[in-house]
Amino acid sequence: MKFSVIFEAQLADPTVEREHRLIRDCVEQAVFAEEMGFDRIWAVEHHSLKWYAHMSAPEIFLTWVAARTSTIRIGHGVVCMPFRFNHPARVAERAAMLDLLSGGRLDLGAGRGGTLQETSLCGVDRERTTQEVEEALQIIGKAWASDELEHHGPLLDIDPHPILPRPHQTPHPPLFLACSRTETLRQAAELGIGALVMGFAGPESIAAMRAAYDTAIASRGDARFVSGVVNDHFAVLCPTIVLDDREAARRVGIRGQRFFAQSIGHWYGGAGIPDEAVVEGTDEAAAMREAAEQVVARLHEHDIPVRPAATATFNADHAYGTADDAIAYVERLSDAGADEIMCLVQMGTVPQEACMETLRQWGEKVIPYFRARESG
Repeated sequence: MKFSVIFEAQLADPTVEREHRLIRDCVEQAVFAEEMGFDRIWAVEHHSLKWYAHMSAPEIFLTWVAARTSTIRIGHGVVCMPFRFNHPARVAERAAMLDLLSGGRLDLGAGRGGTLQETSLCGVDRERTTQEVEEALQIIGKAWASDELEHHGPLLDIDPHPILPRPHQTPHPPLFLACSRTETLRQAAELGIGALVMGFAGPESIAAMRAAYDTAIASRGDARFVSGVVNDHFAVLCPTIVLDDREAARRVGIRGQRFFAQSIGHWYGGAGIPDEAVVEGTDEAAAMREAAEQVVARLHEHDIPVRPAATATFNADHAYGTADDAIAYVERLSDAGADEIMCLVQMGTVPQEACMETLRQWGEKVIPYFRARESG
Protein backbone atom coordinates (compact mmCIF):
# COMPACT_ATOMS: atom_id res chain seq x y z
CA MET A 1 0.00 0.00 0.00
CA LYS A 2 1.28 3.45 -0.98
CA PHE A 3 0.27 6.71 0.68
CA SER A 4 0.18 10.13 -0.95
CA VAL A 5 -1.20 13.65 -0.56
CA ILE A 6 -2.99 15.51 -3.35
CA PHE A 7 -3.09 19.30 -3.65
CA GLU A 8 -5.88 21.28 -5.32
CA ALA A 9 -4.92 24.62 -3.71
CA GLN A 10 -8.51 25.41 -2.78
CA LEU A 11 -9.26 28.80 -1.32
CA ALA A 12 -12.22 30.28 0.51
CA ASP A 13 -12.35 34.09 0.55
CA PRO A 14 -9.82 34.28 -2.30
CA THR A 15 -7.93 37.53 -1.79
CA VAL A 16 -4.46 37.93 -3.29
CA GLU A 17 -2.85 37.84 0.16
CA ARG A 18 -4.68 34.65 1.14
CA GLU A 19 -3.87 33.04 -2.21
CA HIS A 20 -0.16 33.68 -1.77
CA ARG A 21 -0.23 32.30 1.77
CA LEU A 22 -2.15 29.24 0.55
CA ILE A 23 0.48 28.28 -2.01
CA ARG A 24 3.22 28.60 0.58
CA ASP A 25 1.13 26.53 3.00
CA CYS A 26 0.80 23.78 0.39
CA VAL A 27 4.57 23.70 -0.03
CA GLU A 28 4.96 23.42 3.75
CA GLN A 29 2.52 20.48 3.80
CA ALA A 30 4.28 18.74 0.90
CA VAL A 31 7.70 18.99 2.52
CA PHE A 32 6.27 17.80 5.85
CA ALA A 33 4.63 14.84 4.06
CA GLU A 34 8.09 13.49 3.22
CA GLU A 35 9.13 13.78 6.88
CA MET A 36 5.97 11.90 7.87
CA GLY A 37 6.70 8.96 5.58
CA PHE A 38 4.31 9.56 2.69
CA ASP A 39 5.37 7.98 -0.59
CA ARG A 40 4.20 10.68 -3.00
CA ILE A 41 2.53 14.02 -3.49
CA TRP A 42 0.24 14.88 -6.39
CA ALA A 43 -0.60 18.35 -7.73
CA VAL A 44 -3.59 19.02 -9.98
CA GLU A 45 -3.70 21.39 -12.95
CA HIS A 46 -6.71 23.64 -13.37
CA HIS A 47 -7.17 27.07 -14.90
CA SER A 48 -9.38 29.98 -13.83
CA LEU A 49 -11.33 27.84 -11.34
CA LYS A 50 -11.48 30.41 -8.53
CA TRP A 51 -12.23 28.80 -5.16
CA TYR A 52 -11.92 25.23 -6.44
CA ALA A 53 -8.28 25.06 -7.62
CA HIS A 54 -5.63 27.78 -7.68
CA MET A 55 -3.00 25.24 -8.82
CA SER A 56 -2.51 26.51 -12.38
CA ALA A 57 1.22 25.77 -12.78
CA PRO A 58 1.89 22.45 -11.04
CA GLU A 59 5.20 22.00 -12.87
CA ILE A 60 6.54 24.99 -10.91
CA PHE A 61 5.02 23.86 -7.61
CA LEU A 62 6.40 20.33 -8.02
CA THR A 63 9.85 21.60 -8.99
CA TRP A 64 9.96 23.80 -5.89
CA VAL A 65 8.90 20.87 -3.69
CA ALA A 66 11.40 18.54 -5.37
CA ALA A 67 14.20 20.97 -4.60
CA ARG A 68 13.26 20.96 -0.92
CA THR A 69 12.89 17.18 -0.56
CA SER A 70 14.96 14.11 -1.35
CA THR A 71 12.86 10.93 -1.31
CA ILE A 72 9.15 11.61 -1.79
CA ARG A 73 7.83 11.05 -5.32
CA ILE A 74 6.50 14.07 -7.22
CA GLY A 75 3.30 13.52 -9.19
CA HIS A 76 1.36 15.44 -11.82
CA GLY A 77 -2.18 14.54 -10.87
CA VAL A 78 -2.78 15.59 -13.64
CA VAL A 79 -1.45 17.58 -16.61
CA CYS A 80 -4.25 19.00 -18.77
CA MET A 81 -3.31 17.24 -22.02
CA PRO A 82 -5.48 18.91 -24.69
CA PHE A 83 -3.02 20.50 -27.07
CA ARG A 84 -3.93 24.15 -26.48
CA PHE A 85 -3.30 23.70 -22.76
CA ASN A 86 -0.02 21.85 -23.20
CA HIS A 87 1.58 20.59 -26.42
CA PRO A 88 2.58 16.96 -25.74
CA ALA A 89 6.18 17.52 -26.86
CA ARG A 90 6.47 20.34 -24.31
CA VAL A 91 4.96 18.09 -21.62
CA ALA A 92 7.60 15.47 -22.44
CA GLU A 93 10.40 18.04 -22.23
CA ARG A 94 9.22 19.45 -18.89
CA ALA A 95 8.60 15.99 -17.44
CA ALA A 96 12.08 14.80 -18.40
CA MET A 97 13.72 17.88 -16.90
CA LEU A 98 11.87 17.52 -13.59
CA ASP A 99 12.49 13.78 -13.49
CA LEU A 100 16.18 14.37 -14.10
CA LEU A 101 16.53 17.11 -11.47
CA SER A 102 14.53 15.16 -8.87
CA GLY A 103 16.64 12.03 -9.31
CA GLY A 104 13.90 9.98 -10.97
CA ARG A 105 10.99 10.81 -8.66
CA LEU A 106 8.38 11.98 -11.18
CA ASP A 107 4.99 10.40 -11.96
CA LEU A 108 2.96 11.83 -14.85
CA GLY A 109 -0.84 11.79 -14.96
CA ALA A 110 -3.07 12.97 -17.80
CA GLY A 111 -6.51 14.55 -17.80
CA ARG A 112 -8.92 16.64 -19.84
CA GLY A 113 -9.43 19.92 -17.95
CA GLY A 114 -12.79 19.89 -19.60
CA THR A 115 -14.81 22.61 -17.86
CA LEU A 116 -16.18 25.41 -20.03
CA GLN A 117 -14.36 27.89 -17.80
CA GLU A 118 -10.99 26.28 -18.53
CA THR A 119 -11.39 25.39 -22.19
CA SER A 120 -12.64 28.88 -23.06
CA LEU A 121 -9.48 30.41 -21.54
CA CYS A 122 -7.15 28.59 -23.93
CA GLY A 123 -9.44 27.99 -26.90
CA VAL A 124 -9.62 24.23 -26.33
CA ASP A 125 -12.13 22.31 -28.45
CA ARG A 126 -14.26 20.53 -25.83
CA GLU A 127 -15.41 17.95 -28.36
CA ARG A 128 -11.83 16.77 -28.94
CA THR A 129 -10.48 16.63 -25.38
CA THR A 130 -10.77 12.85 -24.90
CA GLN A 131 -9.15 12.14 -28.26
CA GLU A 132 -6.41 14.72 -27.67
CA VAL A 133 -5.57 13.25 -24.24
CA GLU A 134 -5.08 9.78 -25.73
CA GLU A 135 -2.97 11.02 -28.62
CA ALA A 136 -0.87 13.11 -26.22
CA LEU A 137 -0.20 9.99 -24.15
CA GLN A 138 0.83 8.10 -27.28
CA ILE A 139 3.30 10.85 -28.12
CA ILE A 140 4.70 11.09 -24.60
CA GLY A 141 4.93 7.31 -24.28
CA LYS A 142 7.22 7.07 -27.30
CA ALA A 143 9.06 10.38 -26.92
CA TRP A 144 12.23 8.66 -25.70
CA ALA A 145 11.79 5.25 -27.35
CA SER A 146 14.34 6.25 -29.99
CA ASP A 147 16.76 9.08 -30.63
CA GLU A 148 14.06 11.12 -32.32
CA LEU A 149 10.32 11.37 -31.84
CA GLU A 150 8.24 10.98 -34.98
CA HIS A 151 4.46 10.90 -34.83
CA HIS A 152 1.77 10.94 -37.47
CA GLY A 153 -1.63 10.65 -35.84
CA PRO A 154 -5.18 11.70 -36.60
CA LEU A 155 -4.70 15.08 -34.87
CA LEU A 156 -0.97 15.85 -34.83
CA ASP A 157 1.95 15.35 -37.20
CA ILE A 158 5.45 15.63 -35.77
CA ASP A 159 8.41 15.11 -38.07
CA PRO A 160 11.55 13.61 -36.48
CA HIS A 161 12.82 15.70 -33.58
CA PRO A 162 14.92 14.77 -30.53
CA ILE A 163 13.14 15.27 -27.20
CA LEU A 164 15.67 16.71 -24.78
CA PRO A 165 16.73 16.04 -22.10
CA ARG A 166 16.26 12.35 -21.47
CA PRO A 167 14.44 11.51 -18.21
CA HIS A 168 16.24 9.85 -15.32
CA GLN A 169 13.76 6.93 -15.26
CA THR A 170 13.95 4.43 -18.12
CA PRO A 171 12.22 4.66 -20.50
CA HIS A 172 10.14 7.42 -18.85
CA PRO A 173 8.21 8.35 -15.68
CA PRO A 174 5.17 6.13 -14.92
CA LEU A 175 2.00 7.27 -16.69
CA PHE A 176 -1.50 7.64 -15.21
CA LEU A 177 -4.98 8.78 -16.26
CA ALA A 178 -7.59 10.62 -14.19
CA CYS A 179 -10.60 8.29 -13.94
CA SER A 180 -14.09 9.10 -12.70
CA ARG A 181 -16.20 6.82 -14.93
CA THR A 182 -16.15 3.22 -16.13
CA GLU A 183 -15.24 4.48 -19.60
CA THR A 184 -12.06 6.19 -18.41
CA LEU A 185 -11.09 3.20 -16.27
CA ARG A 186 -11.40 0.99 -19.33
CA GLN A 187 -9.39 3.51 -21.34
CA ALA A 188 -6.59 3.56 -18.74
CA ALA A 189 -6.44 -0.24 -18.68
CA GLU A 190 -6.35 -0.52 -22.45
CA LEU A 191 -3.64 2.14 -22.68
CA GLY A 192 -1.59 0.23 -20.11
CA ILE A 193 -1.42 3.09 -17.60
CA GLY A 194 -2.39 3.65 -13.97
CA ALA A 195 -5.74 4.96 -12.74
CA LEU A 196 -6.17 8.01 -10.47
CA VAL A 197 -9.67 7.52 -9.09
CA MET A 198 -12.05 9.93 -7.37
CA GLY A 199 -13.24 8.15 -4.22
CA PHE A 200 -16.05 10.30 -2.85
CA ALA A 201 -18.78 7.68 -3.26
CA GLY A 202 -17.05 5.36 -0.78
CA PRO A 203 -15.46 1.89 -0.66
CA GLU A 204 -18.35 0.04 -2.31
CA SER A 205 -18.11 2.30 -5.35
CA ILE A 206 -14.32 1.92 -5.34
CA ALA A 207 -14.68 -1.88 -5.36
CA ALA A 208 -16.93 -1.65 -8.42
CA MET A 209 -14.45 0.65 -10.17
CA ARG A 210 -11.58 -1.70 -9.36
CA ALA A 211 -13.56 -4.60 -10.80
CA ALA A 212 -14.16 -2.64 -14.01
CA TYR A 213 -10.43 -1.80 -14.24
CA ASP A 214 -9.39 -5.42 -13.63
CA THR A 215 -11.94 -6.71 -16.15
CA ALA A 216 -10.54 -4.38 -18.80
CA ILE A 217 -6.98 -5.46 -17.94
CA ALA A 218 -7.91 -9.13 -18.25
CA SER A 219 -9.50 -8.71 -21.68
CA ARG A 220 -7.11 -6.19 -23.29
CA GLY A 221 -4.53 -6.74 -25.96
CA ASP A 222 -1.48 -4.55 -26.45
CA ALA A 223 -2.71 -2.67 -29.52
CA ARG A 224 -3.49 0.55 -27.60
CA PHE A 225 -0.56 0.48 -25.18
CA VAL A 226 1.10 3.89 -25.14
CA SER A 227 4.40 2.52 -23.86
CA GLY A 228 6.43 -0.64 -23.66
CA VAL A 229 6.16 -0.35 -19.87
CA VAL A 230 2.73 -1.20 -18.43
CA ASN A 231 1.57 0.45 -15.20
CA ASP A 232 -1.51 -1.17 -13.61
CA HIS A 233 -1.57 0.98 -10.46
CA PHE A 234 -4.92 1.89 -8.88
CA ALA A 235 -4.78 5.03 -6.70
CA VAL A 236 -7.87 6.16 -4.78
CA LEU A 237 -8.82 9.55 -3.33
CA CYS A 238 -9.39 9.62 0.44
CA PRO A 239 -10.73 12.82 2.02
CA THR A 240 -9.36 12.99 5.56
CA ILE A 241 -8.91 15.12 8.65
CA VAL A 242 -7.44 13.36 11.69
CA LEU A 243 -7.23 15.00 15.13
CA ASP A 244 -7.23 13.76 18.71
CA ASP A 245 -10.76 15.17 19.04
CA ARG A 246 -12.99 12.97 16.83
CA GLU A 247 -15.90 15.39 16.68
CA ALA A 248 -13.67 18.36 15.88
CA ALA A 249 -12.02 16.37 13.07
CA ARG A 250 -15.37 15.40 11.60
CA ARG A 251 -16.65 18.97 11.82
CA VAL A 252 -13.54 20.46 10.15
CA GLY A 253 -13.31 17.71 7.53
CA ILE A 254 -16.96 17.63 6.51
CA ARG A 255 -17.05 21.42 6.36
CA GLY A 256 -14.01 21.37 4.07
CA GLN A 257 -15.57 18.70 1.88
CA ARG A 258 -18.78 20.72 1.63
CA PHE A 259 -16.74 23.62 0.27
CA PHE A 260 -15.05 21.20 -2.17
CA ALA A 261 -18.38 19.78 -3.32
CA GLN A 262 -20.01 23.17 -3.76
CA SER A 263 -16.96 24.50 -5.62
CA ILE A 264 -16.93 21.58 -8.03
CA GLY A 265 -20.68 21.97 -8.43
CA HIS A 266 -20.20 25.63 -9.32
CA TRP A 267 -17.71 25.02 -12.13
CA TYR A 268 -18.84 21.61 -13.36
CA GLY A 269 -22.57 21.87 -12.82
CA GLY A 270 -23.53 25.53 -12.92
CA ALA A 271 -24.44 25.77 -9.23
CA GLY A 272 -23.97 28.93 -7.17
CA ILE A 273 -20.82 30.28 -5.58
CA PRO A 274 -19.60 27.97 -2.80
CA ASP A 275 -20.51 28.77 0.79
CA GLU A 276 -17.34 30.17 2.38
CA ALA A 277 -18.61 30.81 5.90
CA VAL A 278 -17.43 28.65 8.79
CA VAL A 279 -19.99 28.91 11.60
CA GLU A 280 -18.91 27.50 14.95
CA GLY A 281 -21.24 24.83 16.25
CA THR A 282 -22.89 24.04 12.91
CA ASP A 283 -24.02 20.44 12.43
CA GLU A 284 -21.84 19.94 9.37
CA ALA A 285 -23.19 16.48 8.55
CA ALA A 286 -26.70 17.96 8.38
CA ALA A 287 -25.43 20.91 6.33
CA MET A 288 -23.81 18.46 3.92
CA ARG A 289 -27.08 16.54 3.52
CA GLU A 290 -28.94 19.79 2.91
CA ALA A 291 -26.42 20.84 0.25
CA ALA A 292 -26.87 17.48 -1.50
CA GLU A 293 -30.64 17.91 -1.41
CA GLN A 294 -30.26 21.30 -3.07
CA VAL A 295 -28.32 19.67 -5.91
CA VAL A 296 -31.04 17.07 -6.39
CA ALA A 297 -33.73 19.78 -6.38
CA ARG A 298 -31.84 21.81 -9.00
CA LEU A 299 -31.50 18.74 -11.25
CA HIS A 300 -35.22 18.02 -10.90
CA GLU A 301 -35.98 21.65 -11.74
CA HIS A 302 -34.05 21.31 -14.99
CA ASP A 303 -35.50 17.85 -15.70
CA ILE A 304 -32.05 16.23 -15.49
CA PRO A 305 -31.84 12.60 -14.27
CA VAL A 306 -30.27 12.29 -10.81
CA ARG A 307 -27.46 9.77 -11.08
CA PRO A 308 -25.35 8.58 -8.13
CA ALA A 309 -22.36 10.61 -9.33
CA ALA A 310 -24.38 13.81 -9.00
CA THR A 311 -24.25 13.71 -5.21
CA ALA A 312 -21.15 11.54 -4.61
CA THR A 313 -19.02 14.52 -3.54
CA PHE A 314 -21.52 15.16 -0.71
CA ASN A 315 -20.97 11.73 0.85
CA ALA A 316 -19.37 12.44 4.25
CA ASP A 317 -18.35 8.86 5.13
CA HIS A 318 -14.57 9.20 4.90
CA ALA A 319 -11.45 9.19 7.07
CA TYR A 320 -12.62 11.92 9.45
CA GLY A 321 -11.97 11.43 13.16
CA THR A 322 -9.12 9.88 15.11
CA ALA A 323 -6.20 7.87 13.74
CA ASP A 324 -8.13 4.69 14.56
CA ASP A 325 -11.05 5.95 12.45
CA ALA A 326 -8.67 6.61 9.56
CA ILE A 327 -7.11 3.16 9.89
CA ALA A 328 -10.54 1.53 9.77
CA TYR A 329 -11.49 3.51 6.66
CA VAL A 330 -8.21 2.73 4.87
CA GLU A 331 -8.75 -0.96 5.58
CA ARG A 332 -12.07 -0.68 3.75
CA LEU A 333 -10.35 1.00 0.79
CA SER A 334 -7.66 -1.68 0.82
CA ASP A 335 -10.31 -4.39 0.76
CA ALA A 336 -11.92 -2.55 -2.18
CA GLY A 337 -8.68 -2.89 -4.17
CA ALA A 338 -6.79 0.36 -3.62
CA ASP A 339 -3.05 0.20 -4.31
CA GLU A 340 -2.57 3.76 -3.11
CA ILE A 341 -4.42 6.11 -0.76
CA MET A 342 -4.38 9.70 -2.03
CA CYS A 343 -5.12 11.82 1.02
CA LEU A 344 -7.20 14.92 0.29
CA VAL A 345 -6.45 17.14 3.29
CA GLN A 346 -6.20 20.66 1.89
CA MET A 347 -9.82 21.65 1.30
CA GLY A 348 -10.95 25.27 1.09
CA THR A 349 -12.07 25.95 4.66
CA VAL A 350 -9.61 23.65 6.47
CA PRO A 351 -7.06 25.71 8.45
CA GLN A 352 -3.35 25.07 7.99
CA GLU A 353 -2.89 23.80 11.54
CA ALA A 354 -5.52 21.08 10.95
CA CYS A 355 -3.81 20.07 7.69
CA MET A 356 -0.42 19.78 9.39
CA GLU A 357 -1.82 17.88 12.37
CA THR A 358 -3.60 15.47 10.02
CA LEU A 359 -0.35 14.75 8.18
CA ARG A 360 1.41 14.23 11.51
CA GLN A 361 -1.24 11.78 12.73
CA TRP A 362 -1.07 9.81 9.47
CA GLY A 363 2.72 9.78 9.61
CA GLU A 364 2.97 8.72 13.25
CA LYS A 365 -0.03 6.38 13.54
CA VAL A 366 -1.85 5.47 10.32
CA ILE A 367 0.99 4.74 7.88
CA PRO A 368 3.09 2.81 10.45
CA TYR A 369 0.09 0.56 11.18
CA PHE A 370 -0.05 -0.58 7.55
CA ARG A 371 3.72 -0.76 7.16
CA ALA A 372 3.89 -3.07 10.19
CA ARG A 373 1.05 -5.22 8.88
CA GLU A 374 2.75 -5.61 5.50
CA SER A 375 6.13 -6.47 7.03
CA GLY A 376 4.60 -8.89 9.58
